[in-house]
Amino acid sequence: MMAEEKYTPQTWPADPEKQTLEGRNKFIGFWLFLGGETVLFASLFATYLALKNKGTHVTTNELFSLPLVFVMTMLLLTSSLTSVYAIYHMKNFHFKKMQFWFFITVLLGATFLALEIYEFYHYVHEFDFGFTSSAFSGAYYTLVGTHGAHVLFGLGWITALIIRNAKRGLSLYNAPKYYVASLYWHFIDVVWVFIFTVVYLLGKVG
Repeated sequence: MMAEEKYTPQTWPADPEKQTLEGRNKFIGFWLFLGGETVLFASLFATYLALKNKGTHVTTNELFSLPLVFVMTMLLLTSSLTSVYAIYHMKNFHFKKMQFWFFITVLLGATFLALEIYEFYHYVHEFDFGFTSSAFSGAYYTLVGTHGAHVLFGLGWITALIIRNAKRGLSLYNAPKYYVASLYWHFIDVVWVFIFTVVYLLGKVG
């Protein structure tokens, strides 16, 4: 099988993620999946904007803390950069470096998720702003929580790849898996940029 061939940095193809039919199918399937995900988040954003500050005892300006959210944003954007480094090393057949940068990506993503959980805890206990407190709180937690669930899934996905292939090394069989996981991670980073802008920045404006 082609995936079992032995490669060196000199013989490794420039685009290993697209060298097999399975790899190309994964790539196409992923973009179809992203289409559905885009519709999902667009619906959640529309619902949030329609219910913003409706039926609640606390406004977005009083609720949100931009310093905390800014730190979370920097963590997630940095994790996107480290995943770029990982794919760079994947394309250059540097397996250990690729694994290292994906590991850093997981650490940054996990820290982001921990801060998001703390943020939710703070809102509930300091402002009595729970999921069922109002239509607005329900829309907020659904939007941001859905993104958080995607982050958790991405962390599990990348971690599984790191562990499963630790002794297998890099091949044309698993290269597309790493590549698609990285694309997914970029997608949830882009969604967070929209959340940061629409929910938090505009929330502080009014």
